Order: sequence, then C-alpha cells, then structure tokens
Amino acid sequence: MARPTAPGARSGTPGSPGYERPADRTALRPAVAAAVSTRRGVELALLGFAAVITTGALVLVEANQEQELTWALLYLGAAYMAILALAHLAVRRFAPYADPLVLPLAALLNGIGLVMIHRVDLAKIARAASLGNEEPAQEALRQVGWTAIGIVFFVGVLWLVPDHRTLARYGYTAGFVGLVLLALPAVLPASLSEVNGARIWIKLGPASIQPGEFAKILFVVFFASFLVVKRDLFTSAGKHFLGMTFPRPRDLGPLLVAWGVAMAVLVFESDLGTSLMFFGIVLVMLYVATERISWVIIGLTIFGAGAFAAWTFVDRVQIRVSVWLDPFADYNGRGFQVSQGIFGLATGGMGGTGLGAGRPELVPFASTDFIFTSLGEELGLVGIAALLLIYCVLATRAMRSALAVRDTFGKLLAAGLGFAIAWQVFVVVGGVINLIPNTGITAPFVSYGGSSLVANYALVAIVLRVSNAARQPAPDRRPGAAPGGGGQQAPLAPLAEASTEMVSRDQVRTPPHGHGHQEAGAGGPGAPADRSPRGRTRGE
Repeated sequence: MARPTAPGARSGTPGSPGYERPADRTALRPAVAAAVSTRRGVELALLGFAAVITTGALVLVEANQEQELTWALLYLGAAYMAILALAHLAVRRFAPYADPLVLPLAALLNGIGLVMIHRVDLAKIARAASLGNEEPAQEALRQVGWTAIGIVFFVGVLWLVPDHRTLARYGYTAGFVGLVLLALPAVLPASLSEVNGARIWIKLGPASIQPGEFAKILFVVFFASFLVVKRDLFTSAGKHFLGMTFPRPRDLGPLLVAWGVAMAVLVFESDLGTSLMFFGIVLVMLYVATERISWVIIGLTIFGAGAFAAWTFVDRVQIRVSVWLDPFADYNGRGFQVSQGIFGLATGGMGGTGLGAGRPELVPFASTDFIFTSLGEELGLVGIAALLLIYCVLATRAMRSALAVRDTFGKLLAAGLGFAIAWQVFVVVGGVINLIPNTGITAPFVSYGGSSLVANYALVAIVLRVSNAARQPAPDRRPGAAPGGGGQQAPLAPLAEASTEMVSRDQVRTPPHGHGHQEAGAGGPGAPADRSPRGRTRGE
C-alpha cells in the first residue's frame, strides 16, 4: 500500500521534478477525529431491543402457563428497563467512547436468564400448590435486586477507575486479596462454607457469597501487571525441542505456584470448577504475553498430573468422574442430576418445547448450575446456539479491545477478562452436556445468584474502561502538529477506528523529528514499553 500523497504531487527522488511529497497528515487528523462517534445512541437502541426481547419472553412464559398478566410481570419489566437506563447513563458519562455492544450483550444475557428464572419460579409455585405446600419465594424478584446491586458495582468501577492502567499499581495487592478470597472458604467451618459437598461459599446469615467469582477478576489484574513487569523472564531463551522453545527450569516458578494454588482449591475445597477456571486463565495469559505454545503444553501436562492425583485420592473428584463416564449407572442416585439434564436437552430437540411449555423443574438446580438444560428444553438447539453466539460475541469484543488498546497492561487485562467469560461458559456447558465432569459453577449473567452477577458486571465495567481508552481520540503531541499554534493539540483517530498505515523500516528505526518515544507501560515510568506492531507503527 502506498503512502498518501499531496494533491498534484509526483513521484521521484528528493530535489527532482518528479519528487513525491508526503501528504500533510496533520491537516487530515482533526477531520478524522471529528468523524469518530461515541456510538452511545447505538448502545441505547440495543439496550431497548434487549428490554423488548426480555419483556416479550416474559409475556410468552405467562401465556403458555395460562397465567394472567399480573402487576408483578409489569414490575419485572419496568425494573429491568430502569436498571439498564442507569447503566447506559453511567457509560455515557464515564466512558463515552467505550464499545457500544458490550453492555447490551451482557444485558441481553441477563434478561434471558431472568426469563428462565421466572419460568422455573412458576413451575415451583405450581408444584407447591399441587402438594399443598407453602408458596416458595420467587427467585426472579431477587435476581432483579441482584442486578440492581450489580449495576451499582458497574457504575462504581467506571467512576473509581478513570484509567485502567491505574489498576496495575495495585497488581500485587489484587493478587493477595484474590488468594485470601479463594482460601477463605477452606479455612472456615463447613457450616459456614459448604454447600452440596463443595466448600466455595461464605454464609452470612440468610445470604451467601461465592468469593471465587471476585477472585477471578483480581487474579486477572494481578497476572496482567505481573507479566508486564516480568515479561523478559518468561520470554528468555531455553531449549528447543520439536520446533518449540521451552522455558528454562528456573523460570517455571510462577507457573508451579499457580499449579499449587489450583491443586489446593481442588483438594481442600473440592471445587473442580474454580480450579479449572484459575489455571486456565493463567495459562492463556502466559501464552498471550509470550506467544509460546510450550507454556501451554507444560501447564496442561502438570495440571493433568495433578488432576489424576486428585482423582486417585479425593472422593468427591472420583464421584464426579464416575458420573461423567456413566451418568445412568446410578440414575436414582449420584447421576440423577446429569441424567435429567440430558433428558431435558433431548426433549427440547431442535426447536424446543416453547417458553413456558417444558418441565425444567424436573432437573435439580434448574435455575443455577443447570439453567442451560432449562433453556435447551424450551428453546431447543437453535436457542442454545444463539445464546452461545451471544457469549462468543461478548468475549470477542473484549479481545478486540485488547488488540486495539496501546498499552501492554491493557492488552493482557482485556484478553484475560474476555477469556475468563469464554472459559467459564465452556466449563459450565461442558459439564451440562457431559462433555467434561460437572463442575457446579454458574453461567455468567444467566444463572441465578448474586455473587456471579455482581462480579461479572464489574468485569464488564473494566472491559468498557479498556475499550474506552482504545477508541477515544488521542492528542497529537508532536511539535507543530496543532494547526495554527497556540499550544493546542490536534486529536488523533483512535486505533479502533483508524485505517491501516504502511510505514517503512527506515521510519521505524529512525522516527521523524525524534518522536519514537516509548509509551510508558502499565507500571508507569520504567515499565516495559508496548512492543505491539500497531503501537510502533502508529507512533504517538
């Protein structure tokens, strides 16, 4: 691709009549930046679309259950739309250039989950009435309350974190707090932490929280900060084998520490899901930082060895594996939940039974761990595929922000958070369809539960903060770049909106006017510079 030229310029050598004079990019940049749109109107329209889908689905559930349209349904829809409006105003105020698809995607997943939770509530109420029992509390109303709390956390993160790079200053603090949150259920009495054999909760009277959901975000912040500072340690040359470069043995310490933490969670808390989540995030962030597949191979090898040892000595892991291998061997016992979930998915078939026309209450924990079987029964394979596609787009938008942002810390942070969403969905869905042993963790935004919902809204807020930094126009600080002087700075188009520019090697080696300065990394002055090709060719 040739560099743009000024109107009427000709090609040639300097000083010759046919010399090609480069175009004045300084004069073009203000016009490009002026065309950059915040696209908040697109976000508002998509949020309205999500609210319409949620409200319409609630009406379908009531209609198929032959229920009257009560005021409770109106309260659910109105509260949901009011919460979304508050979130939109917060983004418009604190992150005006953020990705316009991230929040609507999260809101749509939240709305779909709210519909299914309400559907399960109706089934439980009908069953209690047939048995003459007292009507159970409606989880859908509680979910709306947890959504409001999640939006409060969402707004708080956007307000308290004006620049995502400030999180790098607290990387080690985040890692320490994450370890404390992860280990706390293991040291508490079983009466305060154990639910269905897994010690992953902290019970506070009638309420309970799952600290692992918050630890997940803290660990991503810690590893992003750690890998920026210690990147040279992980990219040091080692032995070459089978076309791959393996790290030196003395550089395996951080990976072994992460492996030890994952194994401790698996053994002492009997929680396979959190162990998989934690170690998977560490491996992917190592790969993103080093681009070496050898780290992934070593990590999977040592994790497989640890998992085999846990299967040999830990009873709960043995039970999960035996149910995974043959869920129908003990149909009325340990394999009942997985078997019923498989039957529910089979009943749904391709198109599903329709919202409100299935029997999701026959599966234990139909609104939490196994909400995907409830959705699969009533929406079918088509509905589940659409739901997974929404998750894929959400994770992809986070990855796109990681590609577009200039600083290395932001790249690792957004990539880690995006992968955390995708990996958690894989672990949940894989356990439900019996692809992997059931882990018991909840689906982001969809399953009933306060801890997961609040933590994931905080996660989305951090992703929006990174995408805002990637898309907002950057000031051009080169001398003479501002038209007319006066100390003003002409804005540059953000990387997310900019077109590709070809820069010669000579320009990369010796930038014009001496403006090849390295951008300060996430760790401030002295941190490693951003070595990404886009950051180098665009310049500052």
